[in-house]
Parts: sequence; structure tokens; C-alpha cells
Amino acid sequence: MQLLDGKLLSQQIKQEIATQVTEIRSNGQKIPHLVAILVGTAGRSETYVASKMKSCEEVGMKSTLIRFDDSVTEAELLAKVEEVNQNPDMDGLIVQLPLPAHISADKVMETIHPSKDVDGFHPINIGRMAKGLPAYVSATPQGILEMLKRYEIETAGKHCVVVGRSQIVGLPMSILMQRNDYPGNCTVTLTHSRTKNLAEITRTADILIAALGKPEFITAEMVKEGAVVIDVGLEKVPDASKKSGFALKGDVKFDEVAPKAGFITPVPGGVGLMTICSLMQNTVKAARREVY
Repeated sequence: MQLLDGKLLSQQIKQEIATQVTEIRSNGQKIPHLVAILVGTAGRSETYVASKMKSCEEVGMKSTLIRFDDSVTEAELLAKVEEVNQNPDMDGLIVQLPLPAHISADKVMETIHPSKDVDGFHPINIGRMAKGLPAYVSATPQGILEMLKRYEIETAGKHCVVVGRSQIVGLPMSILMQRNDYPGNCTVTLTHSRTKNLAEITRTADILIAALGKPEFITAEMVKEGAVVIDVGLEKVPDASKKSGFALKGDVKFDEVAPKAGFITPVPGGVGLMTICSLMQNTVKAARREVY
């Protein structure tokens, strides 16, 4: 078993981005600028956004955090998104999900201009990705592709099973893994909560990507010997042995599955760190107008 070390890879990628930003600065060009909008004070969202802002600082990029209370109206939030759209100094915009129930996440995502949609959630970016055209690819799937590439994992002709069909991870991941490229050229099966005989299907996977949000759902009996196992999950699970009172768990029962896997991502220290790197890479592309 070999660990797919997101911490090590993210450090390498951050150094590469920092070098790019230094070159941009030395050439007198505009420094890439990421804007994040955070609604409310949910602990997990606060942590995610703080990590993104800190990473921007580490590589020399500009970042701006815009906060709203949970009581913000949909109209007020959409107006702020439009304001950022019109600001030429702001290259990338993310709106941290989830949003309060009275705000339509789809409407917010559709209001972000595709050229600033560095999270890759806008329907235009999703459609362009599906057609193989230049686009901002959703940050988590892009981070997984980067991980497969840097560990030189063979994908052509392999059976890839994706567990979870969310528009943020599962669906785009299934599209990317079947495209005529590297990583890609897989035969892909997309599974979800209504899939029958799930364990029978996952046992046929050469590459298993778990993105369903259920802690330790994937057990050893569901995994083929020597499979590449990518764990996208990250949930807090009560654990009295920890000082914090909880442990972070992925969708895969790591201790049980790891001995069977050829490659596996840890949680934490795996896909999450790659997601942040993808976000910064997309922001650099946006500043350089490489996609639009």
C-alpha cells in the first residue's frame, strides 16, 4: 500500500504557485486576487474559508473575505456577487456552501460570471468541461486528477467507480475520468444512494472514488485487492479519546481498507488539501485570462 500524500503534494504545488506569482509581480502584472463570500458563522465553513485565505497569503496572492450574517437576503447576496463580477481587480470568486435555506445556491452559482467561477460550479463551466473545452474544473475533481497524475497512476482501460453523484464532486469526476486524456480513458460507473448491489460494483473497481459524505461507509469487503482508493469525505465523528471530543473521518474505513489498497488517500491530509491548491491554480489562470 502506498499513501497518496496530499500534504506533500500541496506543499509542492504551493511552491510552484508562489514561483508563478513572483514572476507575475516581477513582470509588473496584476497579482491574482481571490474573493470569498461567507454567509453565517458555521464552524466548518469558517475553517474552510480560513484555510483558503491562509493559502493565498502563503503563495503571495491577494485575498478578500466578505462576510454576511445568516439573515442576509438573497437579493443582497446576489448584488454583492454582481459587484465582484464588475470589479476588474478581483479575478476569482467563491461563495462558500452551504447557504441558508432561504437562499438558492443554484441562483448564486449562476450569477457568478463564468470567467470568475474558480470553483467550477457555473453551468457554463460544467458544460464546457463535459465537452472538453477550456473551463474552470470543479476544484475537488481537479485536485484528484492532479494527484493521480503526480503519482503516475495508470488510468487508461481501468474501471473507475464513483460513489456519490453530487454536482460538486461525483458527477464531474465521472465525466473527467472517462474523457480521452490522462488521467482518463476509464470505463466509469457512477453509483449513488439508489444503486442496488453497491458492494458488488465497488469490488470491481480498479479506481474507487468515495464521495458520499457517510463516515467509514466503504469497508474492506467493498474493495478490490490492489485498488486505488480516493476518499473525498471529511466528517466530524464523536471520539472521547480525543481532546477535542471528535475525530475527522472520511468515507472510507481507512485502517480496514488500507492493507488491501494499492494506493489510498488519508483523511485528513489527502484530497482536501489538493482542493485548495486547485482553487489557487484556477485563480492564477483567471488573472492571466487563460480560460476566458
